[in-house]
Amino acid sequence: MTTAEEAIKALSSIKDSGTGKSLLELGWLDQIRINPPRASVRLNLPNFANSQRQGIAQEIRTYLEKFDDIDAVQIELANSPQQGEIGKAGHGEMQPVQAINGVKNIVAVTSGKGGVGKSTVAVNLACALAQKGLKVGLLDADIYGPNTPTMLGVAQKTPEVFGQGAEQKIIPIESAGIAMVSMGFLIDEDQPVIWRGPMLNGIIRQFLYQTSWGERDVLVVDMPPGTGDAQLSLAQAVPITGVLVVTTPQKVSLQDARRGLAMFKQMDIPILGVIENMTFFVTPDPPERKYSLFGSGGGEQLAKENSVPLLAQIPMEMPVLEGGNEGWPIVKRYPDSLSAKAFKELAISIVKTIKIN
Repeated sequence: MTTAEEAIKALSSIKDSGTGKSLLELGWLDQIRINPPRASVRLNLPNFANSQRQGIAQEIRTYLEKFDDIDAVQIELANSPQQGEIGKAGHGEMQPVQAINGVKNIVAVTSGKGGVGKSTVAVNLACALAQKGLKVGLLDADIYGPNTPTMLGVAQKTPEVFGQGAEQKIIPIESAGIAMVSMGFLIDEDQPVIWRGPMLNGIIRQFLYQTSWGERDVLVVDMPPGTGDAQLSLAQAVPITGVLVVTTPQKVSLQDARRGLAMFKQMDIPILGVIENMTFFVTPDPPERKYSLFGSGGGEQLAKENSVPLLAQIPMEMPVLEGGNEGWPIVKRYPDSLSAKAFKELAISIVKTIKIN
């Protein structure tokens, strides 16, 4: 007789087309009951995935009906959490979108894989926007690899926290004209973060709603790489103005960036454009020469495939690395460098695109 364990193993093959994750892993399938010749499954689809409902239901039936002793499959549809239940929804379930008091625009900086310079882009973009006179916040949502405090030279600081429970408020750290919060302020430098989805969701929502952001023209969010729980939590929590997708010219980065971009498109979140980082390496000594260390054309190809603009091509320069290690973003330390100019032009493009007054 077919067991629930066998059914779960079979259903683990069904994946979300946007993230590539198993529906079981996302928490979209539960209450799997096997009582041959009948089987039943509850389907917990968030609103953004409702377009997949018919196809997923058919896949569930196909996989379960392969068992010889099952000939009837019942699929129950769960209700989404109602307004007022923020924080009560479980892993993988949809939560009501809630704006952040005082924050006018939220721009997420994301990538399909690590090591493409996403945090460098987020930090320097935030600095460039602040240099234009905007009130800027920076949320480091890369819970597993919080690097922005180091890049802004404030890794040794600790934010003040007032109150308790739901009334608790975090006072962001100010640096380079930016108000920022990060997991990096709350853990030791070498301490790993070993959390599952619900805990990630909780800390991200705390950073969003229990931080005293004040009035901010734009909140730049440094997302973790990939298409996992943190991205889902943030995309389901707040009204994101748009997403910037960071890639490098090399093919591996491009393949992963496609997945990240597809995820946000599926969730109906605007893609502001593509940023190609490490486009070429500029030698520090004259005569300055440019070397395409990671190939060429990747960012342009990704942008063209998705009918979005290629907003910037950021070169590799030694001061970028030095500034990140020493807490001096290149737009502040070397404002006349090629990289700094590229970030400033990117900031101008963002201001025009999202129409910040």
